[in-house]
Amino acid sequence: MSLRSTLALAEPTIAPGVYDALTASIAAEAGFKALYLTGAGIAYTKLGRPDIGLVSMMEVADTIAMIRDRVDVPLVVDADTGFGNALNVQRTVRLFERMGASAIQLEDQTTPKRCGHLTDKTVISAGEMVGKIKAALDARLSADTLIVARTDALAIEGMEAAIERAERYAEAGADVLFVEAPKSSEQLSVIAGRLASKRPLLANMVEGGSTPIHAAAELGTLGFKLVIFPGGIVRALAFAARAYYQSLAQAGSTKPFADRMLDFNGLNAMLGTADILANGARYAPTDAEAQA
Repeated sequence: MSLRSTLALAEPTIAPGVYDALTASIAAEAGFKALYLTGAGIAYTKLGRPDIGLVSMMEVADTIAMIRDRVDVPLVVDADTGFGNALNVQRTVRLFERMGASAIQLEDQTTPKRCGHLTDKTVISAGEMVGKIKAALDARLSADTLIVARTDALAIEGMEAAIERAERYAEAGADVLFVEAPKSSEQLSVIAGRLASKRPLLANMVEGGSTPIHAAAELGTLGFKLVIFPGGIVRALAFAARAYYQSLAQAGSTKPFADRMLDFNGLNAMLGTADILANGARYAPTDAEAQA
């Protein structure tokens, strides 16, 4: 099922954050109907740095390709600001679509951007963002590749300005609207009340961020159609990794941590190693062929 069709369903779609082929395959195995490739997650894991605009277009494109080689679940891709002006946006959209993105998210921050839940963000003009959205729509090959328009203006210009920007982005043709970092349930309700009739809405759940965490069902009742939990997997794995390394340093062995990790066979079972090796054996030469 395409992402556009999924967003037309009555219940909201949860898209958990992934940052590589391993996390994407684990999330797909759990049965999610969409995944969210988080730019922050790439920064956290590949660079060991915060989400402050350090990740490049090609690093994201390479990650899309590796994920798409592993899973076929619809993939929403965080493209930050499009990595430049409207012409850069077009290049980004063409590349990410070829790599396998099902939706491409663009935001109206200035460059370099920063995580939407950090302070001191700045935004470009609404007019410049409208141009970027139109450029993205002109660049995509398929109408099934959705363009997600995110505004960070709420924290800078206030609620009314953020909603007005989102309305302009809808008029420009954006397929999904995303008002970043509302600070309360009341603000979430206002956003949905004003915008849900115009386009499918995305809600961003960041543990410890500006927006209080809500269950997808609650957000669906308000009118949101896509709910992302982008950085949760990195926070969970970082928590586990810290405990693992501390245990190994103290014990000199992984035995005390064994009940909290997969062993060699368990990991290979999850990866499908036996099936991959069996498939490879189909192409191996016979003894006669090998000697020829």
